[in-house]
Amino acid sequence: MRRFTRLTNAFSKKLENHCHALALYFMFYNFVRIHKTLKVTPAMAAGAADRLWSVEDIVALIEKYEDRKRAQFKTVKVKKAPA
Repeated sequence: MRRFTRLTNAFSKKLENHCHALALYFMFYNFVRIHKTLKVTPAMAAGAADRLWSVEDIVALIEKYEDRKRAQFKTVKVKKAPA
């Protein structure tokens, strides 16, 4: 992957961005891409998925996670310390 080499435009300057890019790559590799030797995705071969995913499914999964994270922070109320 070009993410690991520094002399490209795809180089991650922050560790957090690098981790996010790797997570997207692994999701694509295991759930979206059909492998020639397996004739299915690795997730389907392992029994972790029962269908072929699309990139839209991954985006929907990310949005669902972010919505749940936002809702969690909205329900937390901060109490003010007595003066």
